[in-house]
Formats: sequence, structure tokens, C-alpha cells
Amino acid sequence: MIPFSPPHIDQKIIDEVTDTLKSGWLTTGPKTKRFEKEITAYCNNKNTLCLNSATAGLEIMLRWYGVKEGDEVIVPAYTYSATANVIMHCGATPVFVDVKQDFNINPEAIKKAITHKTKVIMPVDFGGYPCDYEEINTLVTLPEIKALFNPTCENQKTLGRIMVLSDAAHSFGAVYKGKRTGSLTDVTVFSFHAVKNLTTAEGGAVALNLPVPFDNEEIYKYLCIKTLHGQNKDALAKTKPGMWRYDIIEAGYKMNMTDIMASIGLVEIARYNELILPKRKAIYDFYTNAFKQHSWAIIPEYETTDKTSSYHVYALRIKGITEAQRDAIIAAIFEKQVSVNVHFIPVPMMSFYVKQGYNILNYPTALSHFQCEISLPVWIDLTAEQLKQVTDAVITSVNEIVPNI
Repeated sequence: MIPFSPPHIDQKIIDEVTDTLKSGWLTTGPKTKRFEKEITAYCNNKNTLCLNSATAGLEIMLRWYGVKEGDEVIVPAYTYSATANVIMHCGATPVFVDVKQDFNINPEAIKKAITHKTKVIMPVDFGGYPCDYEEINTLVTLPEIKALFNPTCENQKTLGRIMVLSDAAHSFGAVYKGKRTGSLTDVTVFSFHAVKNLTTAEGGAVALNLPVPFDNEEIYKYLCIKTLHGQNKDALAKTKPGMWRYDIIEAGYKMNMTDIMASIGLVEIARYNELILPKRKAIYDFYTNAFKQHSWAIIPEYETTDKTSSYHVYALRIKGITEAQRDAIIAAIFEKQVSVNVHFIPVPMMSFYVKQGYNILNYPTALSHFQCEISLPVWIDLTAEQLKQVTDAVITSVNEIVPNI
């Protein structure tokens, strides 16, 4: 069976993790701090905070911006539940909007959804493909949109507008108009979960890129405290002679990244451009060349003049099929020893959100994408033979289930 997304663990990673284990320093320490600087240099943002998940990063930035009960946060209906869950954790209301043909949030739908309660817009770079950041960044600065903004805390007053908080869980290394994700808007959050292009087993990072008069270095220092119980010194700082005493300055959270996790990330980021992205692009191109001759195949958008994906999820769609037929095709593909997936079941379809009153019929594009989408394996150790097995399995299965398509 060809797996869907196994982690890439080789001797370099094993050696780096072993070095960390032997160092005696396992939690947040020198390697985590080094990894943060490597991310900042790679993305060309201002400061980076590594955490134990992207979910933690999204939530801590909502809380930093004072998002609370009575506030609204705009998100795409087509995303993973974590994007919406963190809004619920803050007591605020997720406002779902529909997506475009490329699976990404529709800026026109965003504009229609903005009210005086809107505090944050959270675009999601689906599959590694960047959203329309120029349109979104421009939108929040329009006089009529800024006039609606109702700041209720100091950070909101300082920014003076809706904050754009990018969920870039899929898109580390993607490029939009010559800039890498991490530097495209106010704040960007990455995921380094086991299935991501760049993994630390679990983990994530907050890429700070806030405009003046914000001091991103000071915000980074404060977030280090907020994400470690509100403790004003981390374990590394307390190792210095006579520096054992610390204080708790607020009731913070436990969200820090460990050096074990960071050691994996240090290996991966060092070879990201030369090894990981080219191999994933080659897989995308192989699939595209195999499917483009079939009229039923809707090829995912992954490269344009302005945008280059990070090639995270190859979201193939089958034209003109029902959801039941899609499910039957998936079952047939599995019978041919190929693992596939679906990204995603839209959040308004999940029972928790249905109970909150959301209805997927209000997001017709998201629903239609979901009903015919099949995610194919994309991992860098796939061989040419395995790639052909994947494409043959998909093509044969489509012909079996919908022979007259």
C-alpha cells in the first residue's frame, strides 16, 4: 500500500535529534532560538516565535489582539477545524465566507461579511497556494472599512484596523508577488505537524510582520512570556549563574516548542529549497501531465505569474460527479493499494458547527469543491513507479465508477 503522507526521517535528522538528546537540553533552548532565526531569515519577516502547534499560534495572536466575546473573525468555509476552533476558544464568532475556484477565500465575500464587530480576517493558504494578499491587505485599509472598525483594546487602537492573520499551515516556502509567506501580511502562522512539508513532528511558528509603530521584537519577547505560563524567564535564561529567580506576570499558556522538535526543523529548513520543494513540484507536475489529457480532471492551480505553491496538497477534482461517486472512486483507489484523502470536509458541515447554526448550503463553492475532491499522495520519497501506480489507480477507478464521464 502506498501511504498518503509518511514523514521523511533520514540519518541527518536522527543525528541532529541524537545530538540534542546528548546535549542534556531537551526543552526550549538554543536550537529552538536558532530555528526561529532561520525561519525569519528564510521568510524575511521581522521576528518569529516557535510554538508547539500552529493552532497555538493562531489562538495566541487572537488573544494578543484582544479578540473576545462579541467579536467576529472572518474565515473561509473551506479549511480545517482548527482555524475556526481557536475563534471559539476566545469566545468570538467565526464568520464563514465562501471560496474561489482555487480553494482560497474570496476577497469579495470577505468585504460583504465585514461588520463593526469584525476584528480579524484569517485567510487560509489552501494546499500551499497563497491567497490574494494584495487584495486582502488593501481591503482592510479602505476608509469605509476602517470607519467600521471598533477598537476595544490598546493593540487594536494602535493598528487602527482589522488585523490580517494568515493561516499558512500549508504554505511554508510559497511565494506571492516575489515575497515568501511569512512576510505577506500582519501575522502569519505556520504548521510543522508530521504531515507538513517541513516537519518538527508537532509544532508551529508565528511570523510577526506588524507595521510601525509596533515593535515586533518587543512583541516577540512578550509572546515568549505569554506562551510559557506568563513566566518572565524561560529555562535557558534561568541557567545563568544567580538567575534562578523568576516571576509570573500573567496567567499565561503552555505553548513552547522543544529543542528536540527544533532539531528536526533545523535539518529540514537547511535543505528545503534544494531538496523538498523541487521534489514536491516534480510530483505535482507528474500528476498534472498524467491527468490533463482527461476531460474529467480539474487540475489544481499551483503556479501563476504572481503565485507559486509550496506543493503541499494535490487537490484533484473530478468534474461532474456526485459526492457518493467521489466516495466510491476513493474506495476503488484504496483497493488498488493507493492511499488518498479528502481536504477538507468544510467546517460548516461538522456537527459542532451545524449545532451553532451554520449551514453548508450558504457556501456553494466550498460544498461543490468538497463533493468532488480527492487529495493524492505527495511525499518526497515517492518513486516513479509509485507515482505511475497512483495515476493508474485514479484513472482506472474513475473509469470504473463513472464510465461515461
